[in-house]
Amino acid sequence: MTTSPSPSPGPGVLDAALDRAFGHPSGLLGRLGGKLMSVGNAATEHRIVDLARLEPDEVVLVVGPGPGVGLDAASKLAGEVIGVEPSPEMRDLCTDRCGDRAEVRAGSAARTGCADASADVVLTVNNVQFWEDRAAGFAELFRVLRPGGRLLLSAHEKWLPVTRHELAGEAAAAGFTDLQTWTWDPPGFAALAAQLRAVKPG
Repeated sequence: MTTSPSPSPGPGVLDAALDRAFGHPSGLLGRLGGKLMSVGNAATEHRIVDLARLEPDEVVLVVGPGPGVGLDAASKLAGEVIGVEPSPEMRDLCTDRCGDRAEVRAGSAARTGCADASADVVLTVNNVQFWEDRAAGFAELFRVLRPGGRLLLSAHEKWLPVTRHELAGEAAAAGFTDLQTWTWDPPGFAALAAQLRAVKPG
């Protein structure tokens, strides 16, 4: 009698598992992915919050906060912080981390649930690559920002569906101005980050 090893999971199975862990976190894999993200993305989350130069009287919208590291950092500086996150598991992690210092609700870049011109700053880290419709996402973030409001975005450069310069062009097409884009090499083993800053004219 001969035995053979079990077949290894195909790429489709692996892709689905990675998506449940990191792309659209759900279930046990999503909670595990959230824990890993809270460590792997921490330096970038804090850098984006630092670059935003938040003020105590500002309203900050965090799009796709994941496990809430950046949301937590922003909530200690700004007057009001809102996180919109489609994953129930990530919303739970955000609430556990931030308590009542941040409002956490279901939503996405294209559907924030925020009123027109209600936010001073929008922050998003490692989320834009999952937007189903980037044009709709940028349009929505432009809508919710007050005149003079600023957008700061960061994403793993190798996972962006377009170049960072094309991403800046998409933000410009939504009406943003004063666009700046650069790369940043986080400490440790995190991937090179493409980062972008933009302003809603006021």
